[in-house]
Amino acid sequence: MSIEARKREHLDIVLNEDVAAKGITTGFERFFFEHVALPELHFEEIDLSLSLWGRRLKAPLLISSMTGGTDPAQAINLHLAEAAQQLGVAMGVGSQRAAIESQELAYTYQVRQVAPDILLFANLGAVQLNYGYGVDQARRAVEMIEADALFLHLNALQEAIQPGGDRDWRDLYRKIEELASRLPVPLVVKEVGNGISAQVARRLADCGVAAIDVAGAGGTSWSEVEAHRQADPRRKRVAHTFARWGIPSALALVEVRQAVPELPVFASGGIRDGVDAAKALRLGATLVGSAAPLLGPAKDQTQAVYEKFLSFIDELRIAAFCTGSRTLEELRRAPLRRVDTWEVIS
Repeated sequence: MSIEARKREHLDIVLNEDVAAKGITTGFERFFFEHVALPELHFEEIDLSLSLWGRRLKAPLLISSMTGGTDPAQAINLHLAEAAQQLGVAMGVGSQRAAIESQELAYTYQVRQVAPDILLFANLGAVQLNYGYGVDQARRAVEMIEADALFLHLNALQEAIQPGGDRDWRDLYRKIEELASRLPVPLVVKEVGNGISAQVARRLADCGVAAIDVAGAGGTSWSEVEAHRQADPRRKRVAHTFARWGIPSALALVEVRQAVPELPVFASGGIRDGVDAAKALRLGATLVGSAAPLLGPAKDQTQAVYEKFLSFIDELRIAAFCTGSRTLEELRRAPLRRVDTWEVIS
């Protein structure tokens, strides 16, 4: 099967099938904010903006990497990018391998014409560094979409389950270190929904990466996506087994934040609303990403994406208001408690 056909199949499955993780949650439900009944501020004073790598964001949010490499993906990416431009948030595109190998597919990723000001992330799979990719291909991915940074994604579980998946994951730390030292834009390593551990994060930081997106478990499960692609019943059962696999997003965030205090850490993986986004920011996230809830709206029109993500932003701002937080810095100090012990998180 061609990469383009596989991309189209992935897109159809995520849009039309239940591919959520099973038997595991993000972990954000284990925390709650201390409600401030008298916040002593005007709601309109709240400013959640920040600057990262030369781009100003109105909110610390990221439309996470989803698609590209097939004709239907062009409209989706343009709708996502237009909404990101209007809302002042960041965006990542899906893996660009399809366009690296078939240049005529580059248009499905190119969004600068509608989003000149957003923080934009290119995207390649880390394992491709063992299959002929290197600095040249990474530069091409960045230049193809005029990106500000590059996501290098880790999808070992998906590759192990996927028919014909790339299973040679040896010596990648060394190759990531070389790429980080030679790439002209920041290199961000991200998972795709199974989480990054503290140990892996520390080693990646020592390789010189600029940031880490923990992309933990509790949201879309790519083993479930691959299960829907399997014709063989035995392989389908194997794929379904791993729907409960991974590090919950909240746990990955807390432990990676402690392991690499010097780096920006992004939180994604099952974050479906602004309240969980606020919790993620309080637990140390620099940016909070969301993907699957926006894919359906993005298939239709920009306005649908805009309205969906605007609600997300409204929820985040209300959470800030009800913790008495005017700014991101204040939100990151707001009292957050554990549900089980009522202990305040330091």
